[in-house]
Amino acid sequence: MYPRVYFGGGEKTETKYMYRKQFGSKSQGSKRRPSTGGRSHFNSNRSAPKKKFGASVFSDISKFINKAVPMADAVPYCATNSFADFLLDERLKNNILEAGYCDPTPIQDQTIPQALAGRDIVGIANTGTGKTAAFVIPLINKVLGDRNQKVLIVAPTRELAIQINQELIKFARGLQLFSVCTVGGMPIYRQINDLRRSHNFIIGTPGRIKDLLERGSFSLDNFQTIVLDEADRMLDMGFINDMRFLMSSMPSPRQTLFFSATLSPDIKRIINEFLNNPVSVSVKTGDTALSVDQDVVYVKQEIKIDLLHNLLIKEDFSKVLIFGRTKHGVEKLSRLLVQRGFKSESIHGDKNHSQRQRALGQFKENRSQILVATDVAARGLDIPNVSHVINYELPSTYEDYIHRIGRTGRAGKAGKALTFID
Repeated sequence: MYPRVYFGGGEKTETKYMYRKQFGSKSQGSKRRPSTGGRSHFNSNRSAPKKKFGASVFSDISKFINKAVPMADAVPYCATNSFADFLLDERLKNNILEAGYCDPTPIQDQTIPQALAGRDIVGIANTGTGKTAAFVIPLINKVLGDRNQKVLIVAPTRELAIQINQELIKFARGLQLFSVCTVGGMPIYRQINDLRRSHNFIIGTPGRIKDLLERGSFSLDNFQTIVLDEADRMLDMGFINDMRFLMSSMPSPRQTLFFSATLSPDIKRIINEFLNNPVSVSVKTGDTALSVDQDVVYVKQEIKIDLLHNLLIKEDFSKVLIFGRTKHGVEKLSRLLVQRGFKSESIHGDKNHSQRQRALGQFKENRSQILVATDVAARGLDIPNVSHVINYELPSTYEDYIHRIGRTGRAGKAGKALTFID
């Protein structure tokens, strides 16, 4: 059910839309444009980009309201293959089983056979559907069959790149395969030294990979495979020229695996330019996962933090990811929550690598109840058992909203998403 919400006076709401009715009926609220007379206490960065949803979002609040499909009513996916059926090295199969993987997800079921056959792939799937294993497993098998093979995996953020590397290490346990993780925020000279050692995989972010190439730390001449994960996010972050540079620096023919949640015109142009007769695999079931309950909360500016506080003290808000828009606002909100007695961490672009990893680790391991983040945490991160995502401030685009709430309701589990509307 939807959470009860406390207002400044402590009065409980007992029905689903009571907090909306405080400011008008559901139908009125969805048509009313919120006041722009006041600025959020946590949005003091006036130089931040002004790209917002604007009228298109405020005129269609229904985009943030969706009742989750009960698991009992969901149509189960019947996999064509099992992991035992795939033509994989037996040692790799054992690692997959030991990692707890039984039946492949739809993207894994449809992608792995094509990747094993050496085909170029365009994979479109909702977040939390197992895309990482869909490319890591067949590429480990490819290298096991030919130790001269080298693979480049590119991700938009350092957190996602590190997560992919951890997945690869898990599946490649005992197989004498080595990777180098090249991301910003970590000492580049250590990565240069790592690249001098034997390795089959380089996993990193576009900027750091390009930097290392320009320093002559490695060459792409002998890389036969490239993976572009969360390609739409890389375009959003301005990495399109870096993506083109990396792919044009690789030999041809090569195998290219391209994963994205959306298929924009820019992405289509890259696909047409660099992929060779790709197999298209789309298992996207809708904009958002069916397992996520979505609703909005209308608030008055002066009680926003109190409203958040009274949500977070509820028992079912056990592991909450809160999104803000600016680095300053996220840090300030996290500190205020700590002052109010919550175990809260923050993650944003002003924090160094070790600080970001520590905050993420604390949240993943349930040593903190709350992680307050900018959209740096909206893509790709697999954080177990997030009970709620709260959009404390609106994201810049609807695509960012989709990825934000995709941090909950993962791997078939139920989740809830609330969006604050000022």
